[in-house]
Amino acid sequence: MARLKLGEILIKKGLITEAQFQSAIDAQKTDKSHVGEILVKMGFINESDLAVALGTQLLIPYASEASGLLNPQKGQGLEKLISYQYAVDNLVLLLNRNGNSLTCAIFNPFDLIMIDNLKKMTGCEINFVIATRTDILKSLERFYLADEGGAWGKAVERAQNDSSNFSTSGDDKSESELSLDRLIATAEEAPIIKLVDLIIRQAIDDRASDIHIEPFKDKIELRYRIDGDLYQIPPPAKHLHASIVSRIKIISRLDIAERRLPQDGRISVKFDQNRVVDLRVSTVPTVWGEKVVMRILDKNAVKLDLATLGFNASQLELIRKALKVPYGLFLITGPTGSGKSTTLYSSLSEVFDRTKNIMTAEDPVEFRIDGINQVHVRPDIGFGFAQALRSFLRQDPDIIMVGEIRDLETAEICVRAALTGHFVLSTLHTNDAPSAISRLMDIGVPSYLLTPSLTMIVSQRLARKLCADCKEPYEPRPEDLGSIKLSTDLIYRAKGCDKCGHTGYRGRMVVSEVLAINDVIRRMIGNNVSYDELKDAASKAGMATLFEVGMKKVEEGVTSLEEILSIVI
Repeated sequence: MARLKLGEILIKKGLITEAQFQSAIDAQKTDKSHVGEILVKMGFINESDLAVALGTQLLIPYASEASGLLNPQKGQGLEKLISYQYAVDNLVLLLNRNGNSLTCAIFNPFDLIMIDNLKKMTGCEINFVIATRTDILKSLERFYLADEGGAWGKAVERAQNDSSNFSTSGDDKSESELSLDRLIATAEEAPIIKLVDLIIRQAIDDRASDIHIEPFKDKIELRYRIDGDLYQIPPPAKHLHASIVSRIKIISRLDIAERRLPQDGRISVKFDQNRVVDLRVSTVPTVWGEKVVMRILDKNAVKLDLATLGFNASQLELIRKALKVPYGLFLITGPTGSGKSTTLYSSLSEVFDRTKNIMTAEDPVEFRIDGINQVHVRPDIGFGFAQALRSFLRQDPDIIMVGEIRDLETAEICVRAALTGHFVLSTLHTNDAPSAISRLMDIGVPSYLLTPSLTMIVSQRLARKLCADCKEPYEPRPEDLGSIKLSTDLIYRAKGCDKCGHTGYRGRMVVSEVLAINDVIRRMIGNNVSYDELKDAASKAGMATLFEVGMKKVEEGVTSLEEILSIVI
């Protein structure tokens, strides 16, 4: 007897109509998710309806948290077979092990690659039950937080147990009603101090760039951003939230009593003898309490060296040539999170010279560099980039770095400074290099000023690098490539191993296009030509586009096709 399809099962059960199923099929043309997930997104069915139907279709038992069937067997070392992060990322919960047979709850029974990897990682034959995403995540959180084997689990549990004497659990008062004295007292208790230290240290050890502490009604979410993606970490108990935030505020010198307005601060953390890591702290009030984000600025993790960022040899040669020009405007463009600041600092390190007077205007100062005069602008008190630049020009500068060109006033001062014998470096938010020219003219910079001042535009994105220990070669299918032409039959894709946290990627690199402003481009700027004409001229001048550079890195096996397509198109 032929197995029923998912849509037929749902229609037969009366959960959806044929028209609703067809709507989901149509939506699948743009949303590449499984049709069942699309039906959930559209609100036609809920998670448990989908899980039950998939179980019926694939002859897999359905298990829910309410039924008590999602309780992993204690004492079998299941927590050591796969990490918490791998379990969360792949929505898999290990339930029981009997010899060489392992029973797991999974969310996506169609993920054959994950299932195969699970067999290899555990060395077991796998038996499945199917469960909802929500139930699996809840069970994972409960199971791994109770793990006595890991330092993280033990530290979190110890902090929660030791803090019972000042717990607000069961108290009718909200965080905003807690007394200032009590907040300070709890924030300075040893368990909270150790817990905050552990959160920060673990993030640095995991190569995270940001720490997110987010309060919700009944829980805290703790997430680390690693290689551009956010990953969930086992969080502390909800009742510790106010104490954790207060501790962070105390060490970053913020106003612990102010919980209604956003605040910004800074922490310096000393490791060993010579390693100091700076953290930029931002708090924002939400309906469930204050959310905290800490940006980790670790100069040991980020080498401020152009040669290590990912530029190819010809691009690096062009950039270094432009940086040797004694005056002019050097721009780095790209969206937020594309690594512009790192490239800017690396460029600054490239031109650093004790015989030069170098001044920077930043919001905020991310990396502190000895020998460079760095200024933190404060627009809230009337000291923005434009005001800083005016004061710089009276300080006899040779090289000026401006964190970002945001308005016409700042842009005009940068351009005029470049025209009067200063070398100016700055960033701009545009999608590619040629559009930076159009952007400057659109905000009002006259072409007659832009033409002689602009020397180079670098547009960039950050792409994750494939883990060198586990990347695997494969031959892409024609439907995967579409119109893309590659010079090799075999490319590499992510697989996942212990060294990369089972993500398949480790570290990031720059994917860029470098536009050197030549005489042809200058004449076109002076004639106010369109963006399309500028782009054509840049290509004819030899500029490789972001897509072309990205595809070259795919062919070299440095990154995957999926990664480049996700950041460039």
